[in-house]
Amino acid sequence: MAVTELKKAPRNPGPEWGFGFLTWADRWWPRPMFQLGLMIGTWVGLARMPAQRKHSREYLTLMLGRRPRITEIWRHFLAFAESLMQMLRAGRGQAVRCELKGPHGDEFVRLSRSNRPALFGTFHFGASDLLGYLLSDFGRNISIVRLRVGNSDDTRLLGERFSQRVRFLWVNDPQALLFELKDALLQGLSLAMKCDRVEFSARPEPFEFLGARRLFPFTIYHLAVIFDRPVVFCHALPTADPERIDVYASRVFEPATGVSREENLQRARMHYQAVLADLETLVRAHPLQWFNFIPMNPVVAQP
Repeated sequence: MAVTELKKAPRNPGPEWGFGFLTWADRWWPRPMFQLGLMIGTWVGLARMPAQRKHSREYLTLMLGRRPRITEIWRHFLAFAESLMQMLRAGRGQAVRCELKGPHGDEFVRLSRSNRPALFGTFHFGASDLLGYLLSDFGRNISIVRLRVGNSDDTRLLGERFSQRVRFLWVNDPQALLFELKDALLQGLSLAMKCDRVEFSARPEPFEFLGARRLFPFTIYHLAVIFDRPVVFCHALPTADPERIDVYASRVFEPATGVSREENLQRARMHYQAVLADLETLVRAHPLQWFNFIPMNPVVAQP
């Protein structure tokens, strides 16, 4: 499969040696000392990342109904740093087990254990970055749709650990995105993709989320209808046990036969709105687990 890259690839914030140092310190420092260092490092990151700090402030203002204190923004940054450490530890080999919660876990398990190619959606929320790798536990070959960025040891380590079942589909070029997705689907692969950022979506649509009609990518459902693939969404949250994450699965969306494409897309819109309603419930209960340090999804006028 062809890989398309931008001339100047984006990169994660921080120094080139940052991930390596975190991994080394996590391995050799006593845990209280490492946690203190992580908290201090979060203050440094807060000071050196004005754009992310601004977007965190705007998001927390929406969630809290007031301007957040600097310590609340710092806790938002720290929650992300702790999520990053969980990914780095998983990449080093730490066990991470997935415990299904909510009423639709059985549907998710039946689909995951089947041999039918499927589309798995999630969001930049909680421990969701680990879901694509945990799907490999069901014996699935998963192609994870990701943006290739520099300074990303978390992706490299996890990719190496789960290389027999998991591979990446890099989509740095928006113009080639649909061709890359179509190629993967024609090969019978299952795709795992995040569906909350609109910059790579050719046809976003408005849905109710956090008190407004906001644009969200809808590509996953167009692919489902065109290629007759089921869709299921999962949200994942860390727990007090560092080796466990709680997973909340949606109902499975199945394109119907014998109906028009537009009827199927209308059913898909209802499904996605229910997915976003469940996500909003979790986001309001765990606001620091929303890891989109970019502007909130654009608000559109009521129809």
